Amino acid sequence: MSLTVPGEWASHTAMWLGFPSHGDLWEDNLEPAQREVAALARALAGPGAERVRLLVAGEDAAVAAERLLQGAPGIEIVRGDFGDIWLRDTGPLFAIDGEAVRAQGFQFNGWGGKYVLEGDDTVAEQIAAASGAPLTVNSFVLEGGALEHDGFGAVLTTRQCLLNPNRNPGWTEASAEAALAGALGVKRVLWLDDGLLNDHTDGHIDNLARFVAPGVVACPIAFGHNDPNAHVYDETARALAGMTGIRGAPLQVMRIASPGFIDDGTGRPSPASHMNFVIANGAVICPIYEELAGGFALEALRSLFPERQVIGLPSRAILSGGGSFHCITQQEPAAEPH
Repeated sequence: MSLTVPGEWASHTAMWLGFPSHGDLWEDNLEPAQREVAALARALAGPGAERVRLLVAGEDAAVAAERLLQGAPGIEIVRGDFGDIWLRDTGPLFAIDGEAVRAQGFQFNGWGGKYVLEGDDTVAEQIAAASGAPLTVNSFVLEGGALEHDGFGAVLTTRQCLLNPNRNPGWTEASAEAALAGALGVKRVLWLDDGLLNDHTDGHIDNLARFVAPGVVACPIAFGHNDPNAHVYDETARALAGMTGIRGAPLQVMRIASPGFIDDGTGRPSPASHMNFVIANGAVICPIYEELAGGFALEALRSLFPERQVIGLPSRAILSGGGSFHCITQQEPAAEPH
């Protein structure tokens, strides 16, 4: 096999999306999170021009999804079994092999054993079966949110997550790179250090830095005098500016306003990030937590994606679960590499 994971901006045949289904996990935020996910589904299916496959668990969740969506075109409710909605991490990564689409699955251990929920370790198998893509299950632990792909074999990641001993004890940069090359056709790994404060994923890259085109990376710039991640953002930008892409040219680094300090409800900073946007066929959909910073982020994204509609949607309730739009989606690419 000669695998390539397309950039997220490449054409998709479907977009998978997780629907909050378990009241014991979401408590008072269950219905608000369901409303936010339903709004995201409508945006993905409408201006996003996606075939949305909404994965729901249980009868109550299916009824809630049907009520909120009311037969909206382009959205298919798919019954499944999962612990929570973070399909970016529990689902497969889709790769292109010639003219075929293949699903690559990995071991999932609840982000280093922090949140082990029944059903999450079977999500990759469920999505692969529903998509019709053959599934290969790899023997190492990996979450999709830990990698950011340029479509040509380069990936961004953080040492904090990928080399964390709570995933694959004993991994070094060399062993991680060899594993990614074998499973996903990765040719170059671009290493950053730490992710956001209080990120239970141990620093997933999709909250910190995103490829927006081959050789072009977006990362945050601090917003407000009390932004808790200001140092991390500046260190990330400096590191990226010193890197070269898959073709040997220096990376172009674009800065996008962060949300600033967003309280997690206990006085601590939450891992809110405008980097958790989703690139759909016809739109880019960005989570919004605060109006002013969100407006700056949307303007920056419009300059980066002039061919797509840029949409901001609220994501406060989803954030209460620890992530946002990119974390709960997984694109199924069309059978073309770029």
